[in-house]
Amino acid sequence: MNLENIKPIISATTITKVFSEGKFRVEVLDRVSLEVRPGEMLAIVGPSGSGKSTLLHILGGLDDPTSGKVEINGVNIHELSEKDKSMVRNKYLGFVYQFHHLLPEFTALENVAMPLLIGNAKTHEAKDKAREILAAVGLEQREHHRIGELSGGERQRVAIARALVTSPKCVLADEPTGNLDHKTALQIYELIFKLKQDFNTAFVIVTHDLTIAHKMQRVLMLEDGRFV
Repeated sequence: MNLENIKPIISATTITKVFSEGKFRVEVLDRVSLEVRPGEMLAIVGPSGSGKSTLLHILGGLDDPTSGKVEINGVNIHELSEKDKSMVRNKYLGFVYQFHHLLPEFTALENVAMPLLIGNAKTHEAKDKAREILAAVGLEQREHHRIGELSGGERQRVAIARALVTSPKCVLADEPTGNLDHKTALQIYELIFKLKQDFNTAFVIVTHDLTIAHKMQRVLMLEDGRFV
């Protein structure tokens, strides 16, 4: 497939991010540009403090750049109100974090259904879709277990299912296997590759693991706020 001829899901143009406090000024990102196209598997790697997580948050509209713009499905997300940003994120993007951010008082099924319920889906429809996605990640037998009853790998599978339940165009994942042992991490990445084939969802993954990164279609190295 020639990705160059396909409209990007995410287009970031000359993104700069500066943190200032008093006399201190730190430029975390320096005119970074990239595009993410449907079904693409992209890894962003680099040393700690290079701006990887900051870039991912800006790509997802969770943080604003100091300058530059990010378009999601052709919409400049940083020109939108917070309410409209949330609507765009919920429609087009999914998020997976190193610390899964699941709600411990709810079951796996309820956690996965949550984004649909927030989007005003009917409860039975949200749960039916959540069951379908939990089955896709191999957890159909664990849907009624609370988060504390699941292993680390199972929790991350639930987090991935939650990211996919809205059928997003792109999933942004920040060190999704950072707290897992290497064997479990490889299993999670194998799952991600399978889900990419099944759903044609693009994945942008920030990772320190170069072995896993080089399994991706494209790898970008971020260093001192720039791609090198």
